[in-house]
Amino acid sequence: MKKVLLALVLLFAAASIGNAIPTHAQTPKTGGTLVVAQNADVAGFDPHTIPAFPTVRALGLIYEPLVTVDENLKVQPALAESWKFSDDALSLTLKLRKGIKFHNGDTLTSADVKYTLERILDEKTKALVRANLAGIKTVAAPDENTVILTLNNPSVVILTALADPNAGIVSAKSAGTDLTDQKNVNGTGPFKFESWSPGERLVLAANKSYWQPGLPYLDKVEIRVIPQESSTLAALRAGEVNFAVLNDPTVATLIKPDAGLTLTRVPALAYHVLQFNAARDVFKDATVRQAISCAIDRKEVLDTAALGEGLVTGPNTIPLYRTPQDQLACYKPDLAKAKQLLGDKKVSFTVIAANQEPPTAVNEAQNIADQLGKIGITVKIESMDLDTYVKRWLAADFDAAIALNGGRADPHLMFVRYWTSKGNLNKVAGYTDVMLDDLLAKGERETDAAKRLAVYQDLEKYLVAQAPWVWLYVGYEYRAMQASVKGYIATPLASIYGLRSTYLDK
Repeated sequence: MKKVLLALVLLFAAASIGNAIPTHAQTPKTGGTLVVAQNADVAGFDPHTIPAFPTVRALGLIYEPLVTVDENLKVQPALAESWKFSDDALSLTLKLRKGIKFHNGDTLTSADVKYTLERILDEKTKALVRANLAGIKTVAAPDENTVILTLNNPSVVILTALADPNAGIVSAKSAGTDLTDQKNVNGTGPFKFESWSPGERLVLAANKSYWQPGLPYLDKVEIRVIPQESSTLAALRAGEVNFAVLNDPTVATLIKPDAGLTLTRVPALAYHVLQFNAARDVFKDATVRQAISCAIDRKEVLDTAALGEGLVTGPNTIPLYRTPQDQLACYKPDLAKAKQLLGDKKVSFTVIAANQEPPTAVNEAQNIADQLGKIGITVKIESMDLDTYVKRWLAADFDAAIALNGGRADPHLMFVRYWTSKGNLNKVAGYTDVMLDDLLAKGERETDAAKRLAVYQDLEKYLVAQAPWVWLYVGYEYRAMQASVKGYIATPLASIYGLRSTYLDK
């Protein structure tokens, strides 16, 4: 096991003790309200159960996990200032920073961490990252600032799993309360809840007791709901909005530096995908799924729906783990093969698509429907608001769905929730396969970098060949801002955590 421990230490060597305040070319100014625009409202305030990106972004400013990942996807300390694996790599000891306060003034202790992790692991919670943390056997809190995780098996992904924004630490005193209710919002993050006008705005105030001295620089963040991103652009140009989360390439590509605006454009890890509910009769037949995969020209979907702003991808969206596309089944469209696979089967299905985020979803669905019409498949499109879509999606109440699914800093964490038989989102995929269980179990334990790469590339090839979904492309994480907005740190993740180091230079 010493080899395992050494590999784990090397893997997370970037996570040194401490987490320095980002450096700036000039002295940051303090104060002011940053007005942020996004195209949909939060759907509640439980950091563990709501998958919609607008909610995850906002709650990521209120709640923090034990560790975080930086813009280079390296694990960094957050509420935990250090950690150590046991010699056999079957336990992980985390040391909490002393004196961290929840927004209500209570001191963060190991009891809060224990409660949070056990809440996530409880199936009744329906936590989004339960499968990611399922390797935790027990959580112990031997003193106020120490947490010991006993693991079922050595795991090279457990630290990265703890960095997920859906693993934010909540107070143990919240037990028995409804965390989706605004009255119970109580995190440790750089900003705290002040007010919420549903459908209009969420106002967050600076946490003056934040654990990182000097941060945040802003007094407030006001997140406004502007459904149409063209209206967001107009508000940016008029100076009514300082900062915006953009998802529509047709809007983002209009932003020019000479107009007094800046745009950060980072290749995303989140992926656009045509999801099949493989539990539905129409998709139980693998040849139907494979025919659809072979018929779809993914580059045409990208060009039509997103102006080519992105990259056709397989399931592995992390650049290090991607398989060359000439090794992936039907990544070059083949209508003849698609027709051969389909044979004389008559296929029709309905695809659901949200009309807010991503704003490209309906266009993706329309292009796919047109392409599949060439092989005689009929596709009906059902467009709906994001809240309705998320509820339908979580309930697996669809034949197929156009989805934008969140990326993670490790491939295991992107796959395990959907593609293991015990994954908490396996119901959404409707597909189980012993081969996937075996590959994911192997990948979680493998410490040799080259062998681990091979495992996830084998998994990628197998997923594409079986076609339980049709992976399409990755786009960009766009953040637009006034020239006076400084210090924002952009990442490949669907996050605005970088606002904690942002300031207004005016």
